[in-house]
Amino acid sequence: MKPVLYLVRALPGGELAPLRELFEVRGGAPRPPPRERLVEEAREAAVLVPTYIDRVDAALVDALPALRHVASYGVGVNHLDLDACRRRGVLVTNTPGVVTDATADHAMALLLAAARRVVEGDRVVRAGGWTEVDPAWMLGTEVTGKTVGVVGFGRIGQAFARRARGFDTRVLYTSPRDAGVAWAERVGLERLLAEADFVSLHVPLVPATRNLLSRERLALLKPGAIVVNTARGGVLDDAALAEALADGRIGAAGLDVFPDEPRVPEAYLPLPNVVLTPHLGSGTRETRAAMARRVLEDVERVARGDPPRYPVS
Repeated sequence: MKPVLYLVRALPGGELAPLRELFEVRGGAPRPPPRERLVEEAREAAVLVPTYIDRVDAALVDALPALRHVASYGVGVNHLDLDACRRRGVLVTNTPGVVTDATADHAMALLLAAARRVVEGDRVVRAGGWTEVDPAWMLGTEVTGKTVGVVGFGRIGQAFARRARGFDTRVLYTSPRDAGVAWAERVGLERLLAEADFVSLHVPLVPATRNLLSRERLALLKPGAIVVNTARGGVLDDAALAEALADGRIGAAGLDVFPDEPRVPEAYLPLPNVVLTPHLGSGTRETRAAMARRVLEDVERVARGDPPRYPVS
């Protein structure tokens, strides 16, 4: 009898045929079932495959007695109770690396859209508000030659910084370790916030980074600075950022992630100077298919007795 693999929802681009030789594959509907039904359907699962927005908490881990492997479709792990998995001896894997370029591209797109008021201009044109040519109207902020602050200098942070360098920017970054690159300067967070014209967040959501851009730290930003977040909701104070955007202390923001997705803090919705996207950082056909391949590769490796390529714990 084959062990059970349960897909919390369908994986874009996932080719399941090889796994059906090793597992009885269950689940995989376009949307995840309610929690009670999920527990019932996955009760016999040896492998659980959630996406980056599917919460795997201690209660779920404990409700699945056969569980041996959580293969998460995504690079972030804040949706997973890693302590509960360790306690149960459950292997956790994820999909690092493949999301790097798509997420860095999206961060750069948000920066440019916020700086040049792209979305705001689009709305005005569609609403019939462009009635005359006025050279002083709807002026944005140049990116070329400015200072970009990168908070977190891992794979995605460095990929974003390389894109920003294409605009002849000065790059500052924060990181526990020196990246050893001549074109960027490692500084403390407070100095970065005080000097950067653009601040882009690229840190995981862990206890040390929760509310990293607090009200007090947001107050350190230069007047008119622009904030971009493609990391995780929860790494900044949304209420404080919305207030600063509303009164003009912060010039604009581009936000792709929020603490309680798919809900977006209501304070952002009426603000014309914030660009909001629905967690699209890795949202390209190519990247989502690569994520699925990486998930399934490790599931197959572990099932055949080989070590995983992308272990979390």
